Amino acid sequence: MVGIVNRPLRILQGVVTVTGLLLCGPLAASSNSVDIAMSFAEAWHQVAAESDALAAARANVEEAEYKKDAARDLYLPEIGISASYLYLDDTVTLSPEDLLESMPAGDLVSLTLAGLAPNFGLSAGQINSGLTSTIAERENLTSSLRAQWPIYAGGRIDAAQDIAGGRVKEAGHALEMKTEEQFENLIRYYFGAVLTRKVLETRIEVEAGLKKHRDHAILLEEQGQIAKVERMQSEASYDKVRVERRKTDRDLEIAQLALTRMLKSSGTVVPTDSLFIDESLPPLSGFIDKTLARYPGLLLLDSKKEQVEGLINIETGKYLPSVAVFGNYSLYEEDDLATKLVPDWVVGVGMHIPILERTGRSGNLKAAKTMVRRIDALQLQARSDLSVLVEKVYRQAEQAYEEYRGLGSSLQLAEETVRLRSKAFSQGLSTSLDVVDAELFRAGIKTQRAVAGYNFVLALAKLHILSDKPESFMQYQYTQVTEVQ
Repeated sequence: MVGIVNRPLRILQGVVTVTGLLLCGPLAASSNSVDIAMSFAEAWHQVAAESDALAAARANVEEAEYKKDAARDLYLPEIGISASYLYLDDTVTLSPEDLLESMPAGDLVSLTLAGLAPNFGLSAGQINSGLTSTIAERENLTSSLRAQWPIYAGGRIDAAQDIAGGRVKEAGHALEMKTEEQFENLIRYYFGAVLTRKVLETRIEVEAGLKKHRDHAILLEEQGQIAKVERMQSEASYDKVRVERRKTDRDLEIAQLALTRMLKSSGTVVPTDSLFIDESLPPLSGFIDKTLARYPGLLLLDSKKEQVEGLINIETGKYLPSVAVFGNYSLYEEDDLATKLVPDWVVGVGMHIPILERTGRSGNLKAAKTMVRRIDALQLQARSDLSVLVEKVYRQAEQAYEEYRGLGSSLQLAEETVRLRSKAFSQGLSTSLDVVDAELFRAGIKTQRAVAGYNFVLALAKLHILSDKPESFMQYQYTQVTEVQ
């Protein structure tokens, strides 16, 4: 009989202990601080404002937006000023001899000039040096204004814009997923502290009941109505419950400390909201449809697919010609014959048609198309997994509610058993162990109901996280539910 009655309490002690371990994590010793009462909605606003993880995700979105703005510059012309300094191995000159050597009849003209030279009292060498021109000095300094404007790039510029836009969407969906992750963590921390307080209240109630029973047993022993062993049994049970209550005190401190650290609060956060139960959940189909329509993980895959399709367009564009308008205007040039032969400005249109290149465009194109097929397969699998997950969580919520409701009659039985066993003990019709078992049985039922309420809250929050915005859970919490008593 004792083992059967105590089994629910031992199981629930393990559940509460595991919950405390999940909540505590690596924490330092708590210091004296002021208690700060806070509702769940206030706690979530605090997390949304102070979370470093969310700040990093927001910075990622901002970075993606800046890169998208940068990608728009691909449509603009490229204009720049260039300058160069050249030092040649020698001055560039052009003599009549060099010029005549390049002509088909140069030899005949050279002979003619050589024959005419004596008539002027000059040698052929003197005529040649006198007619030599300096084309370019040994040192040259030039500066020019250059411009280039791509007017067609095979769709690669538009594809780059699509990829940048897809990255912004991906960062936004990643922020949503991180927000939902932090919201779920807060659910566990906040309502874990609420559950631990419920358990502590039950422990205090049991301790008070067994203290009353012990005092009664001492009085009955003094009157000779019960044996000494009965009084010792009551004292041992009372001492054990006191130890459990102190342990639950520590568990509550750890749970509140974990919540306080998450909220980055200067004082110890004390939850004001209670565990709750909903007698009529919305239909399962509504949760599934909303999840498949808006879950950020699915939308994130859509944004990745958009980026891959942009890669396909880029690789396809490598097979197409590119056309650009260009121009050049000389700002500064040396005053020599070479610069006089070059115009001050020039404009034109250029086209480049790739025939053979080494960027691996064929392999990259096939890889991008394969990636699209992989993302399609991942989307189908993710939709299937999400449907199963939503139904699983929905069933868990139903199970938690059924457990809570089903234990209502057990709680009534436990209350009546405590009353009858205490009365019977005072009349010598039952043992101290019977009273202790009744008290522990009632405590076990109360704790089980509190754990059922906690499991219901977790499941309901998960359903809202999957199918809607986190704020919808709070709206539902304050309008559609019944507080766990």
